[in-house]
Parts: sequence; structure tokens; C-alpha cells
Amino acid sequence: MAKNGKGQGTPATVAAAKAGIEYALHPYEVDAAAESYGEAAADALGVPRERLFKTLVADVDGTLTVAVVPVSGSLDLKALAAAAGGKKARMAEVRDAERATGYVVGGISPLGQRRRLPTVLDSSASAFPTVYVSAGRRGLQIELAPADLVRLTDAGLAPVARG
Repeated sequence: MAKNGKGQGTPATVAAAKAGIEYALHPYEVDAAAESYGEAAADALGVPRERLFKTLVADVDGTLTVAVVPVSGSLDLKALAAAAGGKKARMAEVRDAERATGYVVGGISPLGQRRRLPTVLDSSASAFPTVYVSAGRRGLQIELAPADLVRLTDAGLAPVARG
């Protein structure tokens, strides 16, 4: 895997390049009719759904918190609240998630967010040499080592996915 970011500049790719990590970008055609952006991305790229992660924003006791979970599953809000040291979590309002991250839903990346939010990466990511997350826009995924994702987002690792 090499650094490959020519012509694909997003805050996420800028953050990865600035950190000096190895990563690969994977563009794909967006299926506007897809019910799940993440599953459509995995299918378009031929990547197992458990290896491509979606970035979700939740409100944990009044604090916006990012959860990064495989597209093959769903977010366990109780587990996220516990992992974030809170009592209760609910999904954030779309406008709040977009305003805080600087990205649009379907293209929210855990990297290069407008405001660094507390982040929890599902522990299943550790089973793979690399994982895929949004590179900051629909139609572009970034592949990187889970350890680099943890380091760049200051994420905690916890079992926060179901399914």
C-alpha cells in the first residue's frame, strides 16, 4: 500500500498525508438508489462488508461522539455510551453531525473532521491488516491500518457493533 492521494484532496486525505501514514484511496461509482451508502461502497469495491467501516455520530450525554463500525452490522448505542464513559447515547441529528464534522452524511470520515470529536472504533477492526473508511466524500474510501486510524483519531477500541 502506498500513499496515493493525487487529485483526491479532502480534509481526510490531507490529514492522512500530513501524518505520513501509508494509505490507499479507492474511488467508486456512487449508487444513488442504494439504501446503505456503506454496503453499496463495499459491494462496488469488492470489499467484505465487515472490513469496510461506516462513521456514525451519536450524542452521548450531550457530547457528540463518533462511532466507527463495520457496515455489516449496526451501532450498539448502549455499548457506545459505556465505551465513551457515558450513561445514554442516541444518534445525533444529521445537521449537528454535518456541522461538527464538516462532511455530509454518507461521506463522513473519521479523519480530518472540522472539530475533533471523541471517537470509538469497533474492536473488530483489529482483526484486519487494513480497513476502509470514508475518505471524506461519497464515492471515495481510504484504506489504512487500524492502528493508524486509532492514532490519527485518538480513538478508543471497544466492541460497539452488533450483528
